[in-house]
Amino acid sequence: MRIRQRRRPAVREPGTRRSWQGPSSGPLPQAGWAAFLAAGTRTGQTAAVAERGRILLCGTPIGNAGDASGRLADVLATAEVVAAEDTRRLRRLTTALGIELAGRVVSYYDAVEERRVPELLAAARSGSTVAVVTDAGMPGVSDPGYRLVAAAAAAGIPVSVVPGPSAPTAALAVSGLPTDRWVFEGFLPRRPGARRARIKELEMERRTVVLLEAPHRLAAALADLAAGFGPDRPAVLCRELTKTHEEIVRAGLGELAAWAGEREVLGEITLVVAGAAAAPAAPSADELRAAVDELMRTGLSRRDAVTAVAGDRRLPRKLVYSAAVTGSGP
Repeated sequence: MRIRQRRRPAVREPGTRRSWQGPSSGPLPQAGWAAFLAAGTRTGQTAAVAERGRILLCGTPIGNAGDASGRLADVLATAEVVAAEDTRRLRRLTTALGIELAGRVVSYYDAVEERRVPELLAAARSGSTVAVVTDAGMPGVSDPGYRLVAAAAAAGIPVSVVPGPSAPTAALAVSGLPTDRWVFEGFLPRRPGARRARIKELEMERRTVVLLEAPHRLAAALADLAAGFGPDRPAVLCRELTKTHEEIVRAGLGELAAWAGEREVLGEITLVVAGAAAAPAAPSADELRAAVDELMRTGLSRRDAVTAVAGDRRLPRKLVYSAAVTGSGP
C-alpha cells in the first residue's frame, strides 16, 4: 500500500535549485593524486597555513531558511570571499538570515568550477577565508566543491566544514528503511542505456540506496528501477523536503513508477530504495534436473526447458544444462 505524507513547515526559502550533474566526482589527474597523497603525509602544515587562510564548505538549507545555523550566518557575514553556485540565491539566503555580505562574491557553478580553483586557492593563500556555498545542501555532495577540496588538500591549504542540512541524509532518516548501512549513488545517468546498466550494477546491492533524480526523468528512472530491482522492492520518494509542499510517498518501485507516470512531478526529489534481500541458497543439481524434467513433461524441448529454468532462477545456462544432463552442478 502506498503511504503519502505531507507537511507545511513555517518558513520556506524561496526558489528550487536545479538538479546538478557536473564533473565534481570525476577523477583527479595522476599528478593531482600524487600531490594529494603526499600532502596528507606532511606534518605541521595546518598550523603554518592556517595563518594565511582557509577553505570553508558551508552547508545551506535544502528548503527551509530556518534550518540555517548561527555559525553559517556568521561565516557568510565575515568571510573575505564567498564562492556561490548561484549568487542570486545566495542573496535571497542572506536576506532571509538578516545579514549582509562583507566579502567579495564570486560565482562557482559546474561550468566554471575547474577554472575557479586557482583563484580561490590564491585567495586562501593570501590569508582570506573562502566560504563555499551551493544552492542547497553540502558543497561537494552532488554539487560543486570536490575539485576545490582535492586541490586545496594537495596544496596544503586547510579545509574545514560548517555542517548543515543534506537531502540524502534527511530522506534516509524519514524513509523508515534500514539506516545502519547505506550508499549514496547521486543521480542515475541521463541516457536510458547507461541508466539501465548502472541499475544492473546495483541490482544485488544489500545496502539501502539513496538517489537523486530530476523531475522530468523521474517516471523513466522509476520504471527502469522497477524493471531492474523488481516492482515490489520497497522505496520512498521524498519531494521538496522541508518546503511548503513537502511530500513523502512510500510504496513498491512498480507502484511509484505508476504514480510518477500519472502526474507532473515538480521540485527536488530524493529516492531511498531498500537493499536487495539476501540471495537464496544455490539449488542442488537434483533440484535443477527435476525442474528441467518437469518442463519437458509439458512438451518443451530440453534446450528450451534448460533456458527457462536458467532464466527463472537467474543461473548460468551452462550450469543448469550440466545438472540436467550429467547430474553435476552447484
